[in-house]
Amino acid sequence: MKRFLILLTLAAALVSCAKKVEISIIPQPASIEAGVGVYCLDDDEIYIQPGIDPDGRLTKAVKEFAAQLEKVSEKDFEIGDEPDGEGFSFILEKSLAPESYELVSDKKGVTVKASDFNGFFYAIQTLKQLLPVEFFGDKRAPGAKWVIPAVTIKDAPRFAYRGMHLDPCRHFWSVEETKKYLDVMALHKLNRLHWHITEDQGWRIEIKKYPLLTEIGSVRKGTIVGGLNANLEFEKEHGYMETDGIPYGGFYTQEQAREIVQYAWDRGITVIPEIDLPGHMLGALAAYPQLGCTGGPYEVWTRWGVSEDVLCPGKDAMFTFLEDVFSELIDIFPSEYIHIGGDECPKTAWQKCPACQKRIKALGLVSDDKATKEQRLQNYVTARVQKFLSDRGRKIIGWDEILEGELAPGATVMSWRGTEGGIAAAGAGFDAIMTPNTYCYFDYYQSDKPETEPFAIGGCLPLDKVYSYDPLEGIPAEAQSHILGAQANMWTEYISETDHLEYMLLPRLDALSEVQWCAPEQKDYSKLLCKLQGKMFPIYDLLGYTYCRTAFGQPGLHE
Repeated sequence: MKRFLILLTLAAALVSCAKKVEISIIPQPASIEAGVGVYCLDDDEIYIQPGIDPDGRLTKAVKEFAAQLEKVSEKDFEIGDEPDGEGFSFILEKSLAPESYELVSDKKGVTVKASDFNGFFYAIQTLKQLLPVEFFGDKRAPGAKWVIPAVTIKDAPRFAYRGMHLDPCRHFWSVEETKKYLDVMALHKLNRLHWHITEDQGWRIEIKKYPLLTEIGSVRKGTIVGGLNANLEFEKEHGYMETDGIPYGGFYTQEQAREIVQYAWDRGITVIPEIDLPGHMLGALAAYPQLGCTGGPYEVWTRWGVSEDVLCPGKDAMFTFLEDVFSELIDIFPSEYIHIGGDECPKTAWQKCPACQKRIKALGLVSDDKATKEQRLQNYVTARVQKFLSDRGRKIIGWDEILEGELAPGATVMSWRGTEGGIAAAGAGFDAIMTPNTYCYFDYYQSDKPETEPFAIGGCLPLDKVYSYDPLEGIPAEAQSHILGAQANMWTEYISETDHLEYMLLPRLDALSEVQWCAPEQKDYSKLLCKLQGKMFPIYDLLGYTYCRTAFGQPGLHE
């Protein structure tokens, strides 16, 4: 019955698309007013108002846009310093809100107004989608009609934080693969990459003071074998799959990390690094076993799941280590926020550890009906790291487990175990970012027939469910200002190839981008399906992306 209803919705959407051709943009702009006629592109000038591009990013973005347009069309474009009333013009308008823009096209050309780089950059992304899809190709398209419809667009995002997460720890993604991921985010007007760069399965960032983190901590002895031919009975019996026995590693040098940070910044995206602590630290413990409660030995994990071996907050050396790591990290990443994890930290080792119990006693921590003394020990770790980073002008984000016990003012909570953590955080006066697994875990299957799809971690998150999410649902009106926005998470336990990564991302990212950008009344699932079929899928084909068509009755990986 559910499948029938989905197909009925699709059929109705396609009939609607056939009857009326509309301007197709994802995410849907706040306001679109169609004009009369079109702007026929010619050998035109691109004018950038002097003084509006202090760091050169806008000029760079405009030049890249013009170069692509020249490659696929027969037109030539030059950056000019005098407006002539034709072609493209980028004008500063200080009255516009951050990240918003106005775009007006008529028979003479296109005028874009914004108050900051992101606003101008998003207008360029809109321009790309107003052009023929051939714009996204890699060779001339002489048959394309190089026109832009006359239109007035006034646009602004609903949420300031519009994120996507990437896990290079379970499977490593090269600099070029990461840049490609950022390109997809930029096209959809996202502005935060949450980069999960440390884990039990591998430490992925160079720290010069601790070279063993990458020499030892970045390499595991093997990887869980997952896929359609996986030994599922073995998994069911033992709680994990067999490993392939092939050493697996990889890490980013600090220069490579800076390269990714700059690449993202040029696309209006801030990279937020995550050092997950005090759990999920086997990569570090394998390299420096003295940081753990027992002193080791420890191994970088080949398994997926939660290890009981965690950092030892009873040892001052642990805090020295973390402060050294974050000191190097904040020199690489200029982001306002640093993610410190805090999720899934077992307390078993702390209960047995004399050093941890001594710390608990010295701090006067006790168990009560709200939290155990070991949970309060984690609160102490969180608060101490938070103060260290705050003294250096940074704020922390932590997974919703950091709410357990006491949380110091100024922390931001990332709600992943459903929406409850975000609701509780906002109600208590903490900022929150909504990333509930029920709506935002892109490592889940995209249909209820997993045998038809590439192997995944489990769960079911189809396109329509992503689109149905409202990050403010359940949040009292007086607390809604604490919801900064939303993101989806891409954990990669069973995602090891680029085409699989893209398949899990697209087109769910299209749905997510409208959840993040659009007011609820602007969302229309039937219209989204039209835009995917008529605009985005042809774009993805030209870009060589792999994407899922389950919502269109075509399950499985399609290239």
